[in-house]
Formats: sequence, structure tokens, C-alpha cells
Amino acid sequence: MHRVVVIAVPPVVAFDLSIPELIFRAVEIDGRPAYDIRVCTAEPGILPSDGAFDVVVREGLEAVAEADTVMVTGGAAREDVPPAVLDALRTATAAGARVASICTGAFVLAAAGLLEHRRATTYWLKSDSFRRRYPDVHLEPDVLFVEDGPVLTSAGLAAGIDLCLHIIRSDHGAAVANQAARLAVVAPVRPGGQAQFIRAPLPPETGTSLAGTREWAAQRLDEPLTLTDLARHARNSVRTLTRRFQAETGLSPLQWLLHQRLDLARELLEVTDLPIDVVAARSGLGSADSMRRHLVRRVGLTPTAYRRSFAPTPVHR
Repeated sequence: MHRVVVIAVPPVVAFDLSIPELIFRAVEIDGRPAYDIRVCTAEPGILPSDGAFDVVVREGLEAVAEADTVMVTGGAAREDVPPAVLDALRTATAAGARVASICTGAFVLAAAGLLEHRRATTYWLKSDSFRRRYPDVHLEPDVLFVEDGPVLTSAGLAAGIDLCLHIIRSDHGAAVANQAARLAVVAPVRPGGQAQFIRAPLPPETGTSLAGTREWAAQRLDEPLTLTDLARHARNSVRTLTRRFQAETGLSPLQWLLHQRLDLARELLEVTDLPIDVVAARSGLGSADSMRRHLVRRVGLTPTAYRRSFAPTPVHR
């Protein structure tokens, strides 16, 4: 099993600390757990949290030595991170472990020197403070998560779920990640470049959400949908549709469509043995060459290489 070790740096955010356990524990491969999750801290025992209750962590930092992935969760936007935590992170990185943070856990990675000259993100409300303290980090404050080599960072709260699902998809493919999302009763993987702070996250209670149009489009990804088609279904002008789409999803309509089509293509490559050009057509990406360009840009793999990596037992559909 792939071992994930979560470092709790007090004062902890209990919700953030629970995310890796919730998401990774839902993953099984051939009926067996794919991840072993452990939580540790510099001084085991009762840790203060930023909420109404404390958290008990029983393991010390020696657990980090056995980690394949090390995660630091939120609540740690502080300057007095225990030196032992920073040393453990540096040692794990030098040994080849993947390192990730949720929310303000990015402050800890930066304090350890692991984000210097790298792209990263954190909770948007703490972005100004982060920039002042770590000017050598290329902060991207408006995205859900960032992957820069073996180091990953996410925005606050629920963006940690997106990060964990992204890690699962990187390890085991889109179908496994989507199954984990279903078992955990959370939304499927959202793209890391989606805005973390949407100014109008909830549509007004007038039945004017574009959710129906998105569902309609998701059932027709193999069709050559245009902005005009989407606007007609939503009974909006193209300009109004684009503005509302951005407000509700953080993406333009065409960006959203491309993400949906690439996700469908990835799942078809994993769970079917359909020819590449058929996968491209069914997912609405046009030709095999077009799908290849988009997939290489998104995940760095050609369709053939992606299928070889993530489709151990293809079943024709």
C-alpha cells in the first residue's frame, strides 16, 4: 500500500485533518485498500484546535520516515513551526517522498524551504501574508490546487478534497478517483485551475442556476456544442451566459466543456478498449490528434501511454 502520513501542526483545523482519511480510505484496488493513512505530530498527545474541541494524535514524527506521501494540513499559518517538523519534511523530500499541503499548511512547506522558486497556492485570505513572508514562492492565490513536481499545495477547506482526489487520479486514474468521490459523497475531481473564490457561489433562489444547462451539456459531450447552443438552452444571451457561467463555476463555458470532455476521454481510455479515434469522437474532442494534444498538455501523456498506465483490464463497451 501507498503510505500517506499527515503531519498535524497545532492549532489544527479538524476538518482539514480529516480530509486525507476520508478520501484516501475510500480507495480500493482489487478489493484491497490502496492507501495506508497515518497521522503524526511533533509532540504526541492532545493538540489544540481552532474549534470547540481538541484533537488527540498518538504518533510522533518517526512515522514520516516510512511515508510515500507526506501531507501538512491547515491551521499552521504561524512562524514558530517546530524545527523537528521542518527537518522531517526536508528529509522526506530528499528521500523522494511526495509532499503536499492543505490550506495554510503551505506556510509550513515554505518554512521548510520546499516551495522556494516553485508555484504554490494557499487559502486566499492568507495570500497577502504568505507573499510578505515568502516572496521567493510563485504564489497563485486564485486556484484550487497547484502541482509543481513532487510538491502539491491546495487552497482552503474543501479544496483539500480536490487535491486528494487529484492525487488518487494521478496514482490510479480517473475512474478510481471518481469512484472514491462517489463513496465519499463528494463532487468528482475539479480542475486545479478553477477559481477557489467564486464571488457568487450560490445562485439566487429563483430557479436561475445554470446547473440544468451544465447537465444537458454533459449528456451531449460528443456533439459540437457552441456558446450559442448553451445560451439557447439557458435562454440567455451569449454574453449573459458567459458571465453567469464564470460566476457559478469559476470557468468559462468552453473551458468547462474542455475539462468535461477530457475527463470523459480519460475514463474511456481506462475502462474500455475502444480505438483512440473512437474515444476522441465519443468525448467530443474531435480527432485522435486533437485529443492527443489536449491530453499531453493536461497530464503529460499520450492517449496510448495513458491507457497503458491506467487500464490494467480494459472491458469493451
